Amino acid sequence: MGKCGEMPAANDVASPVTGPRPLRVAVVHDWLTACAGGERVLEQILHIWPGADLFAVVDFLSDEDRRQLHGKRATTTFVQRLPWARRRYRAYLPLMALAIEQLDLGRYDLVISSSHAVAKGVITGPDQLHVSYVHSPMRYAWDLQHQYLAEARLTRGIRSALARLVLHYMRIWDLRSANGVDRFVANSDFIARRIRKVYRRDAEVVHPPVNIDRFSLREDKEEFYFTASRMVPYKKMPLIIEAFSRMPGRQLVVVGDGPEFERARAAAGPNVRLLGYQGNEALVDHMQRARAFVFAAEEDFGITPVEAQACGTPVIAYGKGGALETVVGDGEHRTGLFFGEQTVDEICRAVERFEAIAPAIDARACRANAERFAEARFRTEFQRVVLGALAGVGEGGGTNAPAVSHLARQ
Repeated sequence: MGKCGEMPAANDVASPVTGPRPLRVAVVHDWLTACAGGERVLEQILHIWPGADLFAVVDFLSDEDRRQLHGKRATTTFVQRLPWARRRYRAYLPLMALAIEQLDLGRYDLVISSSHAVAKGVITGPDQLHVSYVHSPMRYAWDLQHQYLAEARLTRGIRSALARLVLHYMRIWDLRSANGVDRFVANSDFIARRIRKVYRRDAEVVHPPVNIDRFSLREDKEEFYFTASRMVPYKKMPLIIEAFSRMPGRQLVVVGDGPEFERARAAAGPNVRLLGYQGNEALVDHMQRARAFVFAAEEDFGITPVEAQACGTPVIAYGKGGALETVVGDGEHRTGLFFGEQTVDEICRAVERFEAIAPAIDARACRANAERFAEARFRTEFQRVVLGALAGVGEGGGTNAPAVSHLARQ
């Protein structure tokens, strides 16, 4: 510390041996294959510490996606060199726990992991600080195991037994590796509760960054409803489509592609338009013009409802998970409403309730709510948590404080 109560600069520390020197930072991500929500968090972490070295199990990013990460290329593990790793990297999940432990991070003062699977399992020493930003504990190994096995058609037989055995050992490893984290940061209150349940540790909440500047407010809305997502089972896109197919007087526009696209097409009535994958310009245009955005997934946080609100568009959302923290469901400044079950009937009833209250929802209130999750806010809050941990300052969130406070002494 310098003056009483003053935080050290983000990129400087003082060593009792060498005096002031740059803070040596390593950032560890699970895998780098595309730029999605987790990579947006990673982008902002690298914005705070541009001199950090990047590590991951595999790195197959395109040149275009890599530009979002400031051109950084990750140091990877042996999984990168295994057969078919580029397309089938998830099949090597049983090896990833071993792989992540082989990364040598011994020369770094600060290790930041961005983790929804194995990144938090990197090995650090007693004079290093490990801060883990957790998107979620391994969903498929913990409370969502049975859902994932059912979706993968692994509910019975030899393959099911092997999958359950692998997940059993992944749970043991996941719990053990949590002991190596000094400070947990969760992306939502929902995930903080999951961390407490699984690891018996507290976590400070710093909501993920959303690029609000991509979207502009539009107050005049058209009559159609809108939804957009990857078409994977837990997103429940066919459910939304089936619900609107039962309401032929209401129009729904759908953007997205994925394994469930054909199922979605089969559920679509003449009032539902499936556009498949669309680029950013078309996505934003539909979000701005839509009467409301419909969201049926149970997400850890959920970026798309925030993006819709940034356009001034209200949200009709499943009332569980991160949506409860990003959508205001009542009060003077409400920005949408919730439905209680992932069923066709509940979605239909929610749309009817929305139409009754829609005149009371202000597009400007939606935009103001979305601005709570801007990128600059994330950088400020996350840097505060990390610097507080470096300085040995209690900032909430459970920590097994390592002997790193000397790094922050000025």
